Amino acid sequence: MQRTFPLERVRNIGIIAHIDAGKTTTTERILYYTGKTYRIGSVDDGTTVTDWMAQERERGITIVSAAVTAEWKNYQFNIIDTPGHIDFTAEVQRSLRVLDGGVVVFDAVQGVEPQSETVWRQADRYFVPRICFINKMDRLGASFERSIQSIVDRLGANPIAMQLPIGAEANFTGVVDLLEMKAILWDDPDGREYSVTEIPEDLKDAAEFARMQMVEKTAELDDDLIEKFLEGHVISNEEIKTSLRKAVLENRATLVFCGSSLKNKGVQPILDAVIDYLPSPLDIPAVKATSLDGEEIIQLPTSDSEYLSALVFKIVSDPYVGRLAYFRVYSGKMIAGDSVLNPTKYKKERVGRLIRMYADRREDVEFIPSGDIGAILGLKFTFTGDTLCNPGKPLVLETISFPEPVISIAIEPKTTADQDKMSEALRRLSEEDPTFRVHTDESTGQTIISGMGELHLDVLVDRMMREFNVKANVGRPRVSYRETIQNPVMGLSYKYVKQSGGHGQYGHVVINMEPLERGGGVVFEQKITGGTVPKEYFKAIENGVNEASQSGILAGYPVTDVKVTLVDGSYHEVDSSEMAFKMASVFAFKEAFQKGKPTLLEPIMKVEVVIPEEYLGDILGQVNARRGEIQGTDMRPGNSQAVRALVPLAEMFGYATELRSATQGRGVFSMEFHHYAPVSETVAHRILNY
Repeated sequence: MQRTFPLERVRNIGIIAHIDAGKTTTTERILYYTGKTYRIGSVDDGTTVTDWMAQERERGITIVSAAVTAEWKNYQFNIIDTPGHIDFTAEVQRSLRVLDGGVVVFDAVQGVEPQSETVWRQADRYFVPRICFINKMDRLGASFERSIQSIVDRLGANPIAMQLPIGAEANFTGVVDLLEMKAILWDDPDGREYSVTEIPEDLKDAAEFARMQMVEKTAELDDDLIEKFLEGHVISNEEIKTSLRKAVLENRATLVFCGSSLKNKGVQPILDAVIDYLPSPLDIPAVKATSLDGEEIIQLPTSDSEYLSALVFKIVSDPYVGRLAYFRVYSGKMIAGDSVLNPTKYKKERVGRLIRMYADRREDVEFIPSGDIGAILGLKFTFTGDTLCNPGKPLVLETISFPEPVISIAIEPKTTADQDKMSEALRRLSEEDPTFRVHTDESTGQTIISGMGELHLDVLVDRMMREFNVKANVGRPRVSYRETIQNPVMGLSYKYVKQSGGHGQYGHVVINMEPLERGGGVVFEQKITGGTVPKEYFKAIENGVNEASQSGILAGYPVTDVKVTLVDGSYHEVDSSEMAFKMASVFAFKEAFQKGKPTLLEPIMKVEVVIPEEYLGDILGQVNARRGEIQGTDMRPGNSQAVRALVPLAEMFGYATELRSATQGRGVFSMEFHHYAPVSETVAHRILNY
């Protein structure tokens, strides 16, 4: 089994951006120019390859990340087109975890937008090298310089312009390549053919100045080059390229290109830049795994001859072929027909069909080599974030963490016939999406589904009804509050003793419970000395703590930001069991929580409202009336103002309608989760007595 492409000729890249910046349009042009499609797909017409779901085509947005394989100049590109809407940010997060590089797309009119910031920070977290593409240079109000400045101001990045636009707005015709000092012009309406010519006379001075800036910025990143630059020596293009590639791989610089994907201009240089500047799987550090006991750290270089290590980053319930698991192979080979181990579940899985994905089309393959992305059919026990490895060499890769859901709705089947169908549909959808949660409310018996926003839940309910043919009634959205404590509780003792003839139950724990900083979650620690509680019961006690934290005391919301420390206890030689200690820790947790002055926390959203300037006063009043805290205002192109604020999620329901009404339909807003904060007594009283 031979590789089609050597590792140095493989690129795993993501197309990431704010909603409506042109990610999918850019991806469609890439597929067209690389020969994967024979006509250009359109978002407006619903003919795109990567947006293949009915919900995506109807709404004109990307909902699920789509993996596509393409070839360019004898290089293999594995491209993932990610969503731009904040409700689907988990899709971006799990894609970034397995990518080596990213192309960040910006709207040339708007520059850096809220979701651009979010995905940029996510890419920082996974240390993903990036290049930037300033799209929509043909639009009224487009500005290459202003967009670059917004990258500096809002992202704190170090952008280096590699091109200069030729013409502006409707007269945008091409770019100046500042490395080669040539003009690239697109005359062909399809954009397949382009001409490389001399720089127009009226742009020569500007191009010379821009190149000098590019060379100076490059030299500043390299000790050898800065010496040559200061001494006035000529720096060759090859030296510049080598230095820039190194800086991009180390995340010390971000190269900036421009174009208009819709008008088929500027996409091919981006493909060349991916080859020249973004990493191959060989350029990224060797992935680290741990042994099953977590004590040994194993370095796994990207090589087909190493032990198998692969990370599943996405599960899809395909209506035609069943359950698809997308994965990235970090080392070794994934071979069709082999048995592999899922060490997180300690289950063996058989690799059924191996598939290389072309969006919603697929091609069966015999194997997926290291550094590559593919999909498996037929896995039964494996979910997002699980590792697959050789049964003889168990190891665990770092999993993927996801944000907690912030909004819930009640859902019930219309008929008893729909009950089973609904349960199956919700099970499969929650397998696909780690930010989608399903639980039953103990007090009402209702099925509650939770997600990242109204659109997120709307899409999932729509999929349930269409794909699984479920008829259901849906309740109004509800906020997912959290509960925590304000005061520490030390030395709380609880004995769980049951004696009813024969074998009894005995578990005794003494715990401390302390509040943590916001975002701390639930932490369990044991500080047992002298063996008062045997080691084999620690896991059962921890499980009890985690179980008890699922529902709080005040209103049954999950508990967060508390630390529970097991400090003492006792056991019985005969009657003690894991179950007894688990129950003791559940009751101890609840008792301590009650004594710790419990309080409610509500999700606070980072909101950005963009409106024409004349509506600024009205909008500030609206935000204040919704308990919002104004963070600042920024000028935007076209006499617009952006209002930045922190607003409780509970106050944002129905805001879209109010904003449209107040601004005659000209205002838009975006929001994303920021943090949890304690609610005031008045609000708490309203929630608890609702």
